[in-house]
Amino acid sequence: MAQIEVTSPEGGAKGSVELPEDVFDAKVSIPLIHQVVNAQLAAGRQGTHATKTRGEVRGGGKKPYRQKGTGRARQGSIRAPQYTGGGTVHGPQPRDYGQRTPKKMKAAALRGALSDRARHGRIHVVTTFVADDVQTKLTQTALKALRQVTGSDKVLIVLAREDEHNRRALRNLQEAHVLDADQVNTYDVLYSDDVVFTEAGYAEFLAHAAGASKAAESEEDAK
Repeated sequence: MAQIEVTSPEGGAKGSVELPEDVFDAKVSIPLIHQVVNAQLAAGRQGTHATKTRGEVRGGGKKPYRQKGTGRARQGSIRAPQYTGGGTVHGPQPRDYGQRTPKKMKAAALRGALSDRARHGRIHVVTTFVADDVQTKLTQTALKALRQVTGSDKVLIVLAREDEHNRRALRNLQEAHVLDADQVNTYDVLYSDDVVFTEAGYAEFLAHAAGASKAAESEEDAK
């Protein structure tokens, strides 16, 4: 079981934490991660796109010209698809893009993404960013020092759900993406260069990961 140092906002070491092998040293399956990320992005689509068919376009109730004797092709409506302003053929209609993804697959994909970051030294744990004095300026200084060490431009910061001090201090920083411990997902881990946990956020994440694994096993047994 690997260990990493816990640092303070000033940069000094404040102890260490263990990285459980079942979460941070799991097998990385690229096809599985690809499937889960695609499903997550698809679930975020609204699916409200719509086009009008010839039956929905306004007008066109009158026959353009008589059926026979003109030498032209017979037409029944100026709202047919071949006319300007006519209906659309096989256009997009409102639909649900959601894909069913078992909890076990989501958990395995997340473990793979975190394991990849851990093997490249991209997992970090800090004591906290701010204590009682909620100042974005202080947080920005601490985050800048961290980015100088990691060399990353995109940082995912994981906080405990009740950690309002750090959340308020980080919410205005564009370079930091903040998530609660129970919201960590494969896409955000892969999109960010480094994943930074606070101590409280790390403990809460491990507890949530253990619960998610049990839920996935229960779902599998129920089938």
